[in-house]
Amino acid sequence: MNIDQFKIDELNHNELTDHKRKLEFVSADIPGLNDVMSKLQAFNIAIPSWALGTGGTRFGRFSGGGEPRSLEEKIEDVGVINALNKSSNSISLHIPWDIPDNATAIKALAAQRGLHFDAVNSNTFQDQADQKLSYKYGSLHHVDKEVRKQAIQHNIEVIKYGVQLNSKALSVWLSDGSNFPGQLNFRKAFQNTLESLQEIYSALPDDWKVWIEYKPFEPNFYSTTIGDWGQSLLLANKLGKKASTLVDLGHHLPNTNIEQIVSLLLMEGKLAGFHFNDSKYGDDDLTVGSINPYQLFLIFNELVEGMDARDMTHATDIGWMIDASHNVKDPIEDLLQSVQAIKIAYAQALIVDKAALTAAQQNNDVTLAQEILQEAYRTDVRPLVAEASLLSGGALNPVGAYRKLQVRDNLIKERGSKTVATGL
Repeated sequence: MNIDQFKIDELNHNELTDHKRKLEFVSADIPGLNDVMSKLQAFNIAIPSWALGTGGTRFGRFSGGGEPRSLEEKIEDVGVINALNKSSNSISLHIPWDIPDNATAIKALAAQRGLHFDAVNSNTFQDQADQKLSYKYGSLHHVDKEVRKQAIQHNIEVIKYGVQLNSKALSVWLSDGSNFPGQLNFRKAFQNTLESLQEIYSALPDDWKVWIEYKPFEPNFYSTTIGDWGQSLLLANKLGKKASTLVDLGHHLPNTNIEQIVSLLLMEGKLAGFHFNDSKYGDDDLTVGSINPYQLFLIFNELVEGMDARDMTHATDIGWMIDASHNVKDPIEDLLQSVQAIKIAYAQALIVDKAALTAAQQNNDVTLAQEILQEAYRTDVRPLVAEASLLSGGALNPVGAYRKLQVRDNLIKERGSKTVATGL
């Protein structure tokens, strides 16, 4: 499905007067507005191919209508998202859920919709139908060398698919770990993982990177072989310059200070990027900003400060991607909401008075430092995000436009009411 530009323009025209009034009000108090707007326009967040269908839990999955039945249809859905928000111009594939059988045709289809391919993701956390050996007890850390070889080869195959699509990064998340004390030798498991990653690392093209993700628990609950950012950073440092740590916001124990982790990884030049989501209890994979938007703002505050300190380009020098599973929402609506929440937090971080905050920190003025941060957080920057979308040809209100254009109804007409997305 394609959305005609004139339809978006018509919807924007009907909302323009109200938008301009709100924009004028908030813009009056923002120094360096042009710089803020240019950065907001440039900032894009990759959409994962697996998030375009309804997710599930171990109790069940309730698929919605019009879900994408193929990689081609997933690309169409990302095209819809990007047409509406002009902030989602790339797609991240999970192999083997979304193997591009004809890379040339897939790239052409994506290009027609203004899209390119972000990092490719490997999958050694579940067995596939034609798989010779099982990952029940792990993959890259497995005690059986043949299982490790199989997992290594899979990652190398994923790199090859990525090369065909002009991707530049391999994202690795392992479910490897143990459920009970004594099940695993921690040191040997870590050494096996390192040796396996070294083989994968050696297969990377010169202009590629490998992003190492971590998670403290689930599906294993006693130990995870790459359980926290320190273990990921240790592996990345041992591997070399092309390896760095990927932060998934849901992959932390409750109340972890993620913004401090981000700051230190940036300082070391080892922050690969982000998988954005939100959570109440664990790795809930909820809509970004739906539970703790203030934490998201604080993370972006550290990101903006840390990237500026290293003279980095916000939009492209690290990876930005959503990684969520929406069990009860329309997946496209959920992704539109998540992108909006990310852009809002980013905009709030851009308008923090950095000079005043630095002075307050140097003077140990704790109260003033808090006031400066919260002044930015409490500013309604939604008109700035909407204006960035408008200037790029997107909708002032992407979710509202999606509903007014009856996108889901049209997808159901095209694909049927009982379709189930490939992958998950």
